[in-house]
Amino acid sequence: MTSTIVQWLDHGNRILIGALTAALTAQLLKFLIYAASRRRPRYERLFGAGGMPSSHSAMVAALVFSIASRYGWKSPGFAISCVFGLIVLYDAMSVRRTVGLQSRYLNRLSRSDDYPDETQSLPEFVGHTPAEVIAGTLWGLMISRIFY
Repeated sequence: MTSTIVQWLDHGNRILIGALTAALTAQLLKFLIYAASRRRPRYERLFGAGGMPSSHSAMVAALVFSIASRYGWKSPGFAISCVFGLIVLYDAMSVRRTVGLQSRYLNRLSRSDDYPDETQSLPEFVGHTPAEVIAGTLWGLMISRIFY
């Protein structure tokens, strides 16, 4: 079986496989960390956004570092993926984090006595703290090193 996996990696798109592996394993880590810290699993953490580590950051970091390893730091592919990656990281820490904080506030407001329970709760796990983004980025770097 090991030779089949190695063969598949040699003939497949290692960059894509590495990026997807980083995202999927980060998502699994997110679930395990949440379950360990809360002492109960929450299966939504297997698929949901937000939390430690950032799977978006892991995926984009693995993509950027794999392209750099394969084609070099001066390649157009690295430049494109780096710009794309910085946008993803910025979005995760600022825009999506703000949306999550706003959701938390609106959920609390909707549960108050002034508002009846007519609305559904908004998702609060949307964005990431800087630590979650850094952890995801480091995870993506580690995964890309395995593939390259």
